[in-house]
Amino acid sequence: MSNAPTAGRLGQYEIRGLLLCFLHIVRTLSDDTLLAYWSKVNPQDVMNFLSLLEICIVQFRYVGKRNISRSLEPWVSKLFSCERKSQTMPVLRSRGSLMQAKLQQFSTMDTSLTLNMAGGATEAEINHQSLLEGNMSTEACLTVLDVLSLFTQSFKIQLLDSDGHNALMTKVFDTYLTLLKVGPSETAIKHIFASLRAFIFKFQVPLFKGRVTLCGSLCYEVLKCCMSKLSVLRGEASALLYLLMRNNFDYTKRKSFLRMHLQIIIAVSQLIADVALTGSSRFQESLSIINNFANSDKAMKTTTFPSEVKGLTMRIRTVLMATAQMREHEKDPEMLLDLQYSLARSYASTPELRRTWLDSMARAHSKNGDFSEAAMCNVHVAALVAEYLHRRKLFPSGLAAFKKITQNIDEEGAMKEDAGMQDVYYTEDVLVEQLEVCVEGLWKAERFELITHISRLIIPVYEKRHEFEKLRRLYDTLQRAYAKILEVMHSGRRLLGTYFRVAFYGQGFFEEEDGKEYIYKEPKLTSLPEISLRLLSLYEEKFGAENVKIIQDSNRVNQKELDPKFAYIQVTFVKPYFDEKELAERKTDFEKCHNIQRFVFETPFTLTGKKQGGVEEQCKRRTILTTANTFPYVKKRIQVVGEKHLELKPIDVAIDEMKERSAELTKLCTNSEVNMITLQLKLQGCVSVQVNAGPMAYARAFLDESKSGQSSKKVKELKEIFRQFVNACSMALDINERLIKEDQYEYHEGLKANFKSMVKELSDIIHEQIEF
Repeated sequence: MSNAPTAGRLGQYEIRGLLLCFLHIVRTLSDDTLLAYWSKVNPQDVMNFLSLLEICIVQFRYVGKRNISRSLEPWVSKLFSCERKSQTMPVLRSRGSLMQAKLQQFSTMDTSLTLNMAGGATEAEINHQSLLEGNMSTEACLTVLDVLSLFTQSFKIQLLDSDGHNALMTKVFDTYLTLLKVGPSETAIKHIFASLRAFIFKFQVPLFKGRVTLCGSLCYEVLKCCMSKLSVLRGEASALLYLLMRNNFDYTKRKSFLRMHLQIIIAVSQLIADVALTGSSRFQESLSIINNFANSDKAMKTTTFPSEVKGLTMRIRTVLMATAQMREHEKDPEMLLDLQYSLARSYASTPELRRTWLDSMARAHSKNGDFSEAAMCNVHVAALVAEYLHRRKLFPSGLAAFKKITQNIDEEGAMKEDAGMQDVYYTEDVLVEQLEVCVEGLWKAERFELITHISRLIIPVYEKRHEFEKLRRLYDTLQRAYAKILEVMHSGRRLLGTYFRVAFYGQGFFEEEDGKEYIYKEPKLTSLPEISLRLLSLYEEKFGAENVKIIQDSNRVNQKELDPKFAYIQVTFVKPYFDEKELAERKTDFEKCHNIQRFVFETPFTLTGKKQGGVEEQCKRRTILTTANTFPYVKKRIQVVGEKHLELKPIDVAIDEMKERSAELTKLCTNSEVNMITLQLKLQGCVSVQVNAGPMAYARAFLDESKSGQSSKKVKELKEIFRQFVNACSMALDINERLIKEDQYEYHEGLKANFKSMVKELSDIIHEQIEF
């Protein structure tokens, strides 16, 4: 019994055998008998019957001669292996294996009589088996088409219920689409497309008036057929696409074929986004066939139809141009997403097209592990749907509800009240579903603070519908989100990204990117060497290792001094920049990492031309960069659109440095949980008595009136900062003394002695006793 197959489990050959029996019965039954059966059984059994037809299409699809050869040879060698114990009575291992062997013989019919006993199958045997498989696939396909034709004719009223928006129509339609998806045999192609033409004439309301789902799915699959290597399939697909456009035009009383126009563009965009648009030359040929149909259609000569078809094909060709660029940059994630976003932006006035590209970008970001950017794509889609519903007074709030989540959201207000809006069927359900996707995405991105803003939009809908279980789950998510916020605020271990300025130089290599600067958002704690190596490897593969150079410093680049034979990349670490007003408003670490648009980096220099010098001559150039959008965004990199330079004199550098040290110490001391190691390291750096470094070097250079020639205002400001600094050091020492263990007492006394020496020297320099 141990070798017996699991109850209820059927092998592949058993399944095919049973399906053959089913198809044979269906084919031999009279139409009246089938109609009586469908009328008698319950609706679910009718759905199951249609599902069986779909399974038959998949199971008996023609897989091609090469695959048949591969699957045939192992079986032949096993069947005629010299290890068989008997040529007359094979060992009965189990009922299942015997059934499989019998069904295998049944499915290959008489080929088992002509197989080559010495080894693998011969060419003749493979050809014969391929012919049998092809005939079987065609026969199964024709049987299914006959049954579907009878069914759609007999149940037309049920199929047209709710303008075709019903489960029965969906099932019948999916079965027709499966026939296109499985790659039918050449013999079956003509019959499939004839059946689809009949379906289009019979069911114009679901295709051209009901929801866009059926029309959109059909366009997608037919367009895929327009790229086929089989010329007969391309020809039939082109003719069917033309027929759809013509019927849509006639359905609107020859005003336009708006639905087909939009759904074809959306389908082309999806094919590009899914990287399923291959064989563009074959696709261009199919477009030419459609144009020829329109120009030679005598009944349409006096209408706007031919010019509208020409306009559509031209628009498709424009979209196709992006495909070539995407292939060129398929290994460059930033450039690839830039191209996808440029397409999304070009369709800003057409919601469905923009949504197609934003959804595609969200999938790409998730695949790359860039969850903040994926979440922003989902938020933009939700805002697009909300704005659409708000304009139709179907939802209380539009874009305004999303402004606290991202300042970039105004982009979704570009939709126009024109043709692009007429064929959109967004509902409250669509919005709620998208908002649920946003909650999930923001959780993955660790941006827990934003979940509450999304929840405020979902909760009223759930309450109105009395969906209490969904409310319970949502409030549970909110509770966990707030717990996470407390946890990361306490631990300080959430890292929401690191930023770098990346500039490209070299017209011959970067073309329109030459001279452009971007801010790149990299994950977690990405180091400068890591991103430099990634970009170097990427562009070395693109341009050749000998042609790419990394500029190591952050100084201004004079492009005239660069060798045009090389591609140059300059990478600089930058930090988010806030002025005093912004710092007062952004109190938490999250607020300092979200909706940020300005970044800063500093370059040391001296008036003598050297990069580094003593504290009396050390200057700094502070560069503040402004990006076109705020981070996080739907893209990982944003172009720099503004640049401001501030040059700090040596005393300004001292003021800046001492302010930063004082602020760091104060923050460490006021944390709810003091990090002892960090505190001691900072203290040691602050109270050291080195001659040429540290705080005292600034005091000796700028606070000693006998040496300093600085303005009294700046000296006064620096003195005040030093007083604050001494107080911060004193507070840090008190905390350290309270928390240290016995083995660190001597270390603490050393810090204390250094601190007292520092305060004494500082008092002597400024000629006043500093209290602490």
